[in-house]
Amino acid sequence: MQSALDETLALAGDCPEAEVAALESFIAGHRRLLVLTGAGCSTGSGIPDYRDAEGGWKRTPPVTYQAFTGEAATRRRYWARSLAGWQYFAAAQPNAAHAALAALEAAGRVELLVTQNVDGLHQRAGSRAVVDLHGSLDAVVCLGCGDRRDRAGFQAALLEANPGWDRRVARIAPDGDADLEDADYASFQVPGCPHCGGMLKPDVVFFGESVPRARVEQAVAALHRSDAMLVVGSSLMVYSGFRFARMAAEAGIPVAAVNLGRTRADELLALKVRADCASALSVLAGTIQ
Repeated sequence: MQSALDETLALAGDCPEAEVAALESFIAGHRRLLVLTGAGCSTGSGIPDYRDAEGGWKRTPPVTYQAFTGEAATRRRYWARSLAGWQYFAAAQPNAAHAALAALEAAGRVELLVTQNVDGLHQRAGSRAVVDLHGSLDAVVCLGCGDRRDRAGFQAALLEANPGWDRRVARIAPDGDADLEDADYASFQVPGCPHCGGMLKPDVVFFGESVPRARVEQAVAALHRSDAMLVVGSSLMVYSGFRFARMAAEAGIPVAAVNLGRTRADELLALKVRADCASALSVLAGTIQ
């Protein structure tokens, strides 16, 4: 039996313009959308992604929660790279994909936007109904007392403890860190919590951690109030995002995806648009009603 994806692409052909037109029809035909976004939504803002067109890792996978909390050397490396990368990450601006999704919400078409990204760019573009599934890099939390503080303030503490590290040659990497050339992390100092001296961690969900249940429940409830699901810039290789596409398919809720490469949910899709997120969604911006 031909899949829904095959049937749709048989009509759209291999022409990106035809696929974008099919996406326009999909959005026009479904008034309430659950939107799920991934790293591909932010590459147009200069933030790299982790995966290639086949869904494989382009680089070393992110640090795990177990390594971060259990190995002092891993924590030093993480925060040294984060110190170098933060200035580039914090300066990133929303792109046309973020703007189009904010316009879609303003038109009353988005039930909820669930993002796997930790950059806050959807909110800066104007989206309000947002769940940061994996948290946000703009905050730091103490694993001892639970104190939560602004990441920009912690940047100042890192710089005070490690003068000159912000001037090292660095290339921005995914999730706000950076690739540093010839770095020796042994002398890097990581400040503790100013309240209790405890271990500080970015307020994001690391590999090996679970997404807080309340976020998942909020997304599931919104999914069941929606007419369709739209995936933007995610390969869905991580289960935390894939589960929503699977739930939608099981509930008979159609799913469309805008992604340049393969997704874990390809066989579940009603439509797949193989295009850059900013390009595909910016085409739709003037037609959103």
